[in-house]
Amino acid sequence: MQTPDEHRHTECLNPFGVSDREHPFPLSTEPTSLSSARPSSPDMASTLSPDRLMVWSDRRTSSQSLDGETLRPRADSTISSADTAVRSRANSEATTAPTKMEYDDVSVADALNPDPRHEQDFIVADNKFAFSPGQLNKMQNPKSLAAFQALGGIRGLERGLRTDLTSGLSVDETLLEGSISFPEATSPGYVSKEPLPQITNLPTSEHGAQFQDRIRVFCQNRLPARKSTGFLKLFWLAYNDKIIILLTIAAIVSLSLGIYETTSEGSGVDWIEGVAICVAILIVTIVTAANDWQKERQFAKLNQRNNDREVKAVRSGKVSMISIFDVTVGDILHVEPGDSIPADGVLISGHGVKCDESSATGESDQMKKTDGHEVGRLIADGKATKKLDPFMISGSKVLEGVGTYLVTSVGPNSTYGRILLSLQESNDPTPLQVKLARLANWIGWLGSGAAIILFFALFFRFVADLPHNSASPAAKGKEFVDILIVAVTVIVVAIPEGLPLAVTLALAFATTRMVKENNLVRVLRACETMGNATVICSDKTGTLTQNKMTVVAGTLGSRGFKQTLAEERSDVSTPAEFFKQYSGKQRDLLIQSIALNSTAFEEEKDGSKEFIGSKTEVALLQMAKDHLGMDVAAERASAEIVQLIPFDSARKCMGVVYREPTVGYRLLVKGAAEIMTSACTTQMAPSTSHDQIAIDGLHEEDRQTILETIESYAGQSLRTIGLVYRDFPSWPPKNARCMEDDPEAARFEDIFREMTWIGVVGIQDPLRPEVPAAIQKCHAAGVQVKMVTGDNIVTATAIASSCGIKTEDGIVMEGPKFRQLSDDEMDRVIPRLQVLARSSPEDKRILVARLKKLGETVAVTGDGTNDGPALKTADVGFSMGIAGTEVAKEASSIILLDDNFKSIVTAIAWGRAVNDAVAKFLQFQITVNITAVILTFVSSLYSSKSTSVLNAVQLLWVNLIMDTFAALALATDAPTEKILNRKPVPKSASLFTVIMWKMILGQALYQLAVTFMLYFGGNHIIGSRLGTHDPDTVLNTIVFNTFVWMQIFNEFNNRRLDNKFNIFEGMFRNYWFLGINCIMVGGQIMIIFVGGDAFGVTRLDGIQWAICIICALGCLPWAVVLRTIPDGPCQVALEFVVRSMNFIFTPVTKGLGWLAAMLRSSMRPVKRTAQRALKRGAKEQDTTALSDEEAATASLHDEKRESTPEVPVTSIPVPPITITTS
Repeated sequence: MQTPDEHRHTECLNPFGVSDREHPFPLSTEPTSLSSARPSSPDMASTLSPDRLMVWSDRRTSSQSLDGETLRPRADSTISSADTAVRSRANSEATTAPTKMEYDDVSVADALNPDPRHEQDFIVADNKFAFSPGQLNKMQNPKSLAAFQALGGIRGLERGLRTDLTSGLSVDETLLEGSISFPEATSPGYVSKEPLPQITNLPTSEHGAQFQDRIRVFCQNRLPARKSTGFLKLFWLAYNDKIIILLTIAAIVSLSLGIYETTSEGSGVDWIEGVAICVAILIVTIVTAANDWQKERQFAKLNQRNNDREVKAVRSGKVSMISIFDVTVGDILHVEPGDSIPADGVLISGHGVKCDESSATGESDQMKKTDGHEVGRLIADGKATKKLDPFMISGSKVLEGVGTYLVTSVGPNSTYGRILLSLQESNDPTPLQVKLARLANWIGWLGSGAAIILFFALFFRFVADLPHNSASPAAKGKEFVDILIVAVTVIVVAIPEGLPLAVTLALAFATTRMVKENNLVRVLRACETMGNATVICSDKTGTLTQNKMTVVAGTLGSRGFKQTLAEERSDVSTPAEFFKQYSGKQRDLLIQSIALNSTAFEEEKDGSKEFIGSKTEVALLQMAKDHLGMDVAAERASAEIVQLIPFDSARKCMGVVYREPTVGYRLLVKGAAEIMTSACTTQMAPSTSHDQIAIDGLHEEDRQTILETIESYAGQSLRTIGLVYRDFPSWPPKNARCMEDDPEAARFEDIFREMTWIGVVGIQDPLRPEVPAAIQKCHAAGVQVKMVTGDNIVTATAIASSCGIKTEDGIVMEGPKFRQLSDDEMDRVIPRLQVLARSSPEDKRILVARLKKLGETVAVTGDGTNDGPALKTADVGFSMGIAGTEVAKEASSIILLDDNFKSIVTAIAWGRAVNDAVAKFLQFQITVNITAVILTFVSSLYSSKSTSVLNAVQLLWVNLIMDTFAALALATDAPTEKILNRKPVPKSASLFTVIMWKMILGQALYQLAVTFMLYFGGNHIIGSRLGTHDPDTVLNTIVFNTFVWMQIFNEFNNRRLDNKFNIFEGMFRNYWFLGINCIMVGGQIMIIFVGGDAFGVTRLDGIQWAICIICALGCLPWAVVLRTIPDGPCQVALEFVVRSMNFIFTPVTKGLGWLAAMLRSSMRPVKRTAQRALKRGAKEQDTTALSDEEAATASLHDEKRESTPEVPVTSIPVPPITITTS
């Protein structure tokens, strides 16, 4: 009898998701050979995308057979020759099949069992594919090699998903014909009675949607939109305010009493006030809800654009860029360092792929990926372990290596999709919103205090007058309710709930407009923070420069070529002439150094081919194509790659090893020219022979000449790239250590020596024409600009000087020297540091952290994966929308859609506009608050009827103007050019400036003076113009009308926060401001003409209107007077008032605090005594109950012990049950 070790086997898959205990299936034993997973000839490689590099291997892969072959012929069986599965009962052990593999915690048979909460994912109507979304998801949640094996491995997935691992999905696919069953997909040796339906694409109509069946079965790669809050719910939330509810109750009581009084008297309109208050509450609530609804829609649009990006996919055999929303199950995607995985899948091919899955799985270690073919082979050979990981998890980041993978789960079925679905939440409030909400609460408490004092004052007077009041009970009740309504309305007016709304509206408006100006705001707080930025740490390439790299100079050996260089030299020629001087072998070496050692690829766009990828690599490929006649597709298809060495920012180079028939194997490396030079001992020499490459020794004087050439190029702002190579007779080399996780790959440190110098090329990236002007604006705005680049110090200094960053007293430093400075030395150097060259991402992060320690508000730009820490550390991180990796974009707060430094200056301007909008509204709101509360308080106490000069409905209209219309009007001012002509505001600065307090107190004083003058002296001043019919109502209407018009004109004053006089600057460009003011003016005119009893007003004639407008217009010249008052004396006066208030209120506050502490301390012993008594009582009850229970249990055990004799336990062997299947 064979042991499990002698005869390896695994359990068969369970396509029905039923436990093997219920339906045991046959186990397969003999591993059947599967076709090699990797190309074994150049012809096969050419069938793959010609633009993609494949790592070749002679190892053949095999997969364990999952068809119905016999696991083990049953000894002496005469019943059937069919498959058998051995199972055991109760305590018996399986004699042949382990129920648990070494490489997984579950058996293959159980691997696809549905989870109780996701059973619906396993049921798909009219499934044209072999697998359901639920079965595919079992591979990743959690990672399961058993599920991978149960689905037939990589080839089973290919068949079951009706795709092609080489050419990907067909771009013409719409609806699929026929279907494929689970056994057909997972069993290579399966023989079906009916022919397998062809996996072809049948468009049902000319305009059929692409991938209809795939999207129907597997969903799109987008999450269901977060269910936005409906308008009715927003309305309810806006209404669900304690003050509004209190006011509603008072309004209903007033309405009821008014109706009662009207019906009892048979006439009168006392009920109208109650109705008007209810209508006013309704309008205020509807407007608030509408604002919230509009805000949610704005941010939903921004988030949708924020999440979209492009990935590299293979479709119909061609590599193309597609939106992540278009990725579907069965797609073949290409990944490289810095990419964020857009969907779950299984790695098909790759080299050195390592992922950071911490954001998706919480696993902090780098996860080494093994391709699916290799995993299948190891499973078949019985060598698989739990460490094998072919799974690509959505949301994870590629740290190293390049590869391709098959997409198996998208959208809500993917790992990251499920996480995001559970985390979909609304935006958090920004720091400014939090600060303003706190201020609103503080003002609200003051207003509430005033309202409470007013209520009790009026209430006591009402009670005192009751004996002399001969009115009916209903009239007395209504009088009391009117007092309550006035007090509650004061609270409504006093609470500035419009402050947080103003920030929200300003941010929504700014972020929407910023997208049009190439700033995509990902984190709202970044928008307001950017307005106070004091330092910008900017990259050079693509941000300050155009990122359109072109090879303009080069030197091979002692000869050079040029295209557009500043200085003329006699020993250089044009590229076309230059390359003709070299032999065919030398030109081939140069072509291979550029074509093979590159991750860029060629794509057809708009009828012409262009290179896509790193700008540096694109420049080299373009040069080789234009001047060397290179065909990148042919070069890559004919090369046999054995090892790829991805680019690493630490070593600043990348390499590739390929089979060279004449010498064995050749290592090609390109990277920073100085580093390449230091690794060389020989150099390529001029040769007339077409059969070989001549090599000379690299002497010290030759090395010095090369370094001088590099320095010369760098001095002309050229990026220098060195090309070197080395030949090896075998691979891996005998004297080189191998990688631990790949025995056929050599360590780069061991082979990167004794290299042969090919040459150096100079690549130019011209400065963006708008950058110098943008940097001048930054300096004018008080914002320092520091350039942080990986280029050498000469190139970096040349660019910095030409764009205005480098000044005479500025410091230029290299990264290695910078990181060796102590913290104190850094703090001394950093204020004058302007250029940090040859810097690593860690240097950038250190610089940002130290700047923040020094109290600066730092913005930083980054485009690489390793820039993530610096982007996160900064107050505002800018990533590049075009050249930036997905990691950089996710770490950033704002994405520059055009990679342009000018857009950063735009972000500063909009950030300041947001802060200014809030300050303008704050100035306006506090002025109205002070005026309305004091006016209502004084007039109510003065009035014999305890009524305010502004009744409840009028105050609610003023509240609507304050909280909504003014917020909309003042939050929509776009930034002007002059907004950058002032220094940034420090983080610790107060919300209020001296100028703001000057305007608030000055305007409040003017408005109160005018209003009190009309209220108290109106009968004497304009008594003849009030008429004889109800002059009191006319006077009250004039007071109300004047008060509202003063707010409208004061809104114009608040468009400026400085002491300049032109308050109309840019007003006619702000259509929101003009439109909202038209609404307010129209609304006020309508109230006076048709408001009547509802608002407690009457119509005014021309003279009366003129009185109102003239009194209100006085706000404008009075503002000019206030602006001419020096700020210094005002600041002294304000400080005196604040200190006086502190002197008065501090002892009171401390006294109240001391009293509260005394009360707490006196109550503490009582509380402790009560707690002890309660605990003691509970403990006694528990002890009594426990004692009774223990006694009963003990007696029961004694009885059992007496009645039950001890019987030795024996194991009874049970014969195994053999199940035969046909």
